[in-house]
Amino acid sequence: MADLNADTTALTASVGSIKAGLESHRYICSDQIATAVFLAFHLRKPILIEGPPGVGKTELAKTAATLFDLPLIRLQCYEGLDEAKAIYEWKYGKQLLYTQVLKETLDEVLEGAKGFRESVQRLHEFGDIFFSEEFLEPRPLLKALKSETGCILLLDEIDKSDHEFESLLLEMLSDFQVSIPEIGTIKAVREPPLVFLTSNNTREISDALKRRCLHLYIPFPDAELEQRIIHARVPEIPPELERQLVQFIQSLRDMDLKKVPAISETIDWARTLVLLHAESLDPKMVRETLNVILKFQEDIEAVGSELTSLLHKLKG
Repeated sequence: MADLNADTTALTASVGSIKAGLESHRYICSDQIATAVFLAFHLRKPILIEGPPGVGKTELAKTAATLFDLPLIRLQCYEGLDEAKAIYEWKYGKQLLYTQVLKETLDEVLEGAKGFRESVQRLHEFGDIFFSEEFLEPRPLLKALKSETGCILLLDEIDKSDHEFESLLLEMLSDFQVSIPEIGTIKAVREPPLVFLTSNNTREISDALKRRCLHLYIPFPDAELEQRIIHARVPEIPPELERQLVQFIQSLRDMDLKKVPAISETIDWARTLVLLHAESLDPKMVRETLNVILKFQEDIEAVGSELTSLLHKLKG
């Protein structure tokens, strides 16, 4: 690791300082999350963060980038992602342009060459130039390795990629290097990136990838933690509305819904209700804003039919 300045050393001195640092940037987290970040920073191990959508997996990487004052390099994963989009590709346009220039100056290049063998040797020298770093277009993984100051590398929704792409990652995650056939091995320039991988558990991640990572599971928060999150993200919300809102959301997560609301929906709903000048939850306003927290019409109808009893529990 590179030398740390005094501020960074103090920030990363303990799990508690990491937790306080994240919370100072309005990311309210558990001790388990702060411990994972602490270990990832000091051990330089990637973190595989699993959990349902909307619980703060991607936000953790973004906040860590702000906290450590490092650039964030993000790769959004998808089916069919390959090395040309993730690691590197060649600047074909520039290669073609240089090839045209070479054709126009071919006589100069071959001037003085004795025989076919020497002519081919000279042309080979130019061919090697075309596949040098000058003609290389770095993609997120290679950019992270070439970063002079270190960075946060976010591989978002790794479960949406193919198993073949996971295989491409293994060298990067274990040795912080990538191999390019025409050039060789490229290692981290100075300090290895701090890598965050997120997964929504839509498929099983391979054992080989998991072995290279610390594992962190972020579940839906309990009522106390969720209230702290809302207070940090929407500080202007009235206390009673905050209490009722969190209790209502917690009740929805106990229902058999197609998609239960996550923390991101809770925050959006809190902002919506503040914008509408709500002081507490009333049936009319809840019905009019259910589409903020529920993303399927069948879920909205299911909650609507139970709304009276759900709101009655809040009073109790």
